[in-house]
Amino acid sequence: MNNPIRAQAPGVALPHTSRMPGGVELSIVVPSFNERSNVALLIARLEEALGDIDWEVIYVDDDSPDGTADEVRSLSATNRRVRCVQRIGRRGLSSAVIEGILASSAPFVAVIDADLQHDEALLPVMLATLKRDSLDIVVGSRYVAGGGTGDWDNRRAALSRFATRLSRLVIDQPLSDPMSGFFMIARPAFERSVHRLSGQGFKILLDLFASAPEPYRFAELPYTFRSRLHGESKLDGLVVWEYLMLLLDKRIGRFMPARLALFLAVGASGLLVHLAVLRSTLEFLSFAPAQLSASIVAMITNFFINNALTYRDRRLRGRKLIAGLAMFVAVCSVGALANVRFALAAFEQDYSWWVSGVAGAIVGSAWNYSMSALVAWRAR
Repeated sequence: MNNPIRAQAPGVALPHTSRMPGGVELSIVVPSFNERSNVALLIARLEEALGDIDWEVIYVDDDSPDGTADEVRSLSATNRRVRCVQRIGRRGLSSAVIEGILASSAPFVAVIDADLQHDEALLPVMLATLKRDSLDIVVGSRYVAGGGTGDWDNRRAALSRFATRLSRLVIDQPLSDPMSGFFMIARPAFERSVHRLSGQGFKILLDLFASAPEPYRFAELPYTFRSRLHGESKLDGLVVWEYLMLLLDKRIGRFMPARLALFLAVGASGLLVHLAVLRSTLEFLSFAPAQLSASIVAMITNFFINNALTYRDRRLRGRKLIAGLAMFVAVCSVGALANVRFALAAFEQDYSWWVSGVAGAIVGSAWNYSMSALVAWRAR
């Protein structure tokens, strides 16, 4: 094998934590959802690959309806290396990985998918590389020499390349595969970043690199992405949305929450709707009812756009969509009344119709945002 170090940041390497006598040297965190059929297979492969390394595997399962957590607990009854953290009411790969690492005490932690698509045989090499070169993190890469994406079609390969290019918005280090979900990190490196992590979405490696207070010393080792044997892929529109939200959070999160920024962007588009309706209704209505009409139309428009974008991870459908709209309109009617009163007061002070309309809309939007997550899009 060629020198595995693809790139490493300058800086002072911190000494790695030594394991206690009889303790676990390596914890392997496996975030899971509906992966029951793969549990026994992955554990058997880990036992074969890791040999006499002192290791444990921690499944962090998001209350899978297929009984993944039950399968893990069944195996843990006869295998002390197997542990299960079952989360109820919480979802997301990144947050699952964070909780899994925090639940361990090993000086080194690996993250591997539950679907058998990562190459567990690389784990001992990762561990040896971390220890030998005093690195912070070793990444399993599909894009260094010797790696590959397996049987991906052109669309998925192009999407991965585009996501990698977008990652340069938040990280400067020459990481070839920031989308990788297969890596090993030294605990001190994780602890330096953990309080800065957003925990958003599925790309925990990118979150770690973007959150590190100083650049990580890292290496990339090649592996070939394997085909799934059982279960279904989790790659869908929500994964893409959460990735974009992660990028947005890392760019502006220190100034305002990413969701608030998106809510305000949707509100800006709603403001155009508001002004268009206000201008047209002033032809046959006085200012107050025209402003109220514009507020209602903009409110309903914003609800549907926010449901599709801002709260995509909590998106309402069917009956819940109608109920959510009704609750949103009911709560935001308070904001609408404040909107109208403020705008009317401005209009009566001889401000132009559009300045008065904008002022009222801004006042109403503050209430609308604060209540929308509490009432219409409650976290599930």
